[in-house]
Amino acid sequence: MILASQLVFFTCIWITLRPDAFAASEIEKSHQRCSSSMKRTRKQEPRMRKDDSTKAWLLQSEQLLHIEDHDFAMRPGFGGSPVPVGIDVQVESIDSISEVNMDFTMTFYLRHYWKDERLSFPSTTNKSMTFDHRLIKKIWVPDIFFVHSKRSFIHATTVENIVLCIYPDGNVLFSLRITVSAICFMDFSRFPLDTQNCSLELESYAYNEEDLMLYWKQGNKSLNTDEHISLSQFFIEEFSASSGFTFYSSTGWYNRLFINFVLRKHIFFFVLQTYFPAMLMVMLSWVSFWIDRRAVPTRVSLGITTVLTMSTILSGMSASMPQVSYIKAVDVYLWVSSLFVFLVIEYAAVNSLTTVEDREQFNKIGKLSGMYNIDRVQAMAFDGCYHDSKTEMDQTSFSLHSEEDSVRERSTGSPSTDSSQIKRRQYLRGHVGRIILENNHVIDTYSRIFFPIVYIIFNLFYWGIYV
Repeated sequence: MILASQLVFFTCIWITLRPDAFAASEIEKSHQRCSSSMKRTRKQEPRMRKDDSTKAWLLQSEQLLHIEDHDFAMRPGFGGSPVPVGIDVQVESIDSISEVNMDFTMTFYLRHYWKDERLSFPSTTNKSMTFDHRLIKKIWVPDIFFVHSKRSFIHATTVENIVLCIYPDGNVLFSLRITVSAICFMDFSRFPLDTQNCSLELESYAYNEEDLMLYWKQGNKSLNTDEHISLSQFFIEEFSASSGFTFYSSTGWYNRLFINFVLRKHIFFFVLQTYFPAMLMVMLSWVSFWIDRRAVPTRVSLGITTVLTMSTILSGMSASMPQVSYIKAVDVYLWVSSLFVFLVIEYAAVNSLTTVEDREQFNKIGKLSGMYNIDRVQAMAFDGCYHDSKTEMDQTSFSLHSEEDSVRERSTGSPSTDSSQIKRRQYLRGHVGRIILENNHVIDTYSRIFFPIVYIIFNLFYWGIYV
């Protein structure tokens, strides 16, 4: 019993003097727990890498292509022969063509082909690797731009429409989808019967012919178009590819590629909207030659209406066209038509000559009966113009003869009323042509023939020259 109590006493004293012994044991136990958990994590890590191997794909591709080992700010083979860059184009659509702005908008796929041995990589399958736009900023690509372009953009729906294919031997395919608005130098001297030649020009901005050589990958077959391309106002007659050189005094000669296309306008739209209304106005003005020369309000109002309508047609055409300094084909037609319409002013000469003739005839018949003069003055006061005295005298004599015949018939009783009416109709038929001709001036008579013949001759010359 005494021994047991002594053992307990010494044990308490030892614990009091060595308190860090228990802490050390606890720390050792925690280290053991951490090491066991790290071992379990290391065992699970390979399995996680197998489950998500795409996280390090970009880094692995860069290591495979040795991107960090080269300076891609410099072109391939710097200091040596120029880099050949092949081009081919797939035209998707021609969106619009504006005569007012003298430009066109085109959407197409632009593909570049070149070889960069710095991007070559070992491969047993000889298959290419495909990348999106994120790798473009880390390697060298040709700096192609569009000459005479106003605006352009790369489509970015739903991501940037760019693809990059790299082959094991270092060959590169770089393709992108672009919409470009560029200037088309148009000649409107034959508008709207014209044919326009437009072109989109491609060129390197920084590298002249000593550093970069642009060429069509497959010659004329490098330019392909969609079969369903169509425009509302133009026929697309031809697509062709060509190449050439251009010189800049500060940097030298550059290769330039051309996408050429020929456009011919739909003439039927302008026939309906411009030519046909102009023809109708000219023919409507000819109606004035068949109206009695004494119908002043009718002939004046008809002339003013046709002139104002031609002015409206001219204004509408000018508003939809660029302000060029030369005469267009449509201007020739409209201005000549306006001249034909304006020439109805010949009625001023007809009216003036008619007034002079009526005054002379009025002076000659001044010795007639007072009743006739009173009736003539009243007629002049009623419609405001001089009347043809000769015609009225014929009509007066005709009425006097008819009254004498009726009196004679009543006195004798031989002819019937029906026979007198028949004679009267025969007399009118024989003299109606002469009355119509006498009521129209000789200028109107010649104008009925001269104006249509001259206008037909003008149309034959016009359409023969421009079509």
